Amino acid sequence: MDKKTEEFYDRLKVELDMSNTWPAEYLFKFIVPTVSDNVEQVELAFDCMGAVIKTRKSKTGKFTSISVDVTMKDAQEIVDKYLEVSTIKGIISL
Repeated sequence: MDKKTEEFYDRLKVELDMSNTWPAEYLFKFIVPTVSDNVEQVELAFDCMGAVIKTRKSKTGKFTSISVDVTMKDAQEIVDKYLEVSTIKGIISL
């Protein structure tokens, strides 16, 4: 992980800790290209966590937006989850 990315996640962790009491509900939002198993990979990353996952394809069908509402135990768990899904080809975290 490069220095800029590391600083971003450090800042995110601090902001999450300041604005939440843990455990807390967190809403992840992603956009993935609608190819192969991208949506399935995101769903598998949140498997067995009690997450509510909603997907919606774009008008052209080229992209799928994914909203994941899940209870997270702390800010580090959120950062770890973002890092885990960042390996999915073409994913954009919002």
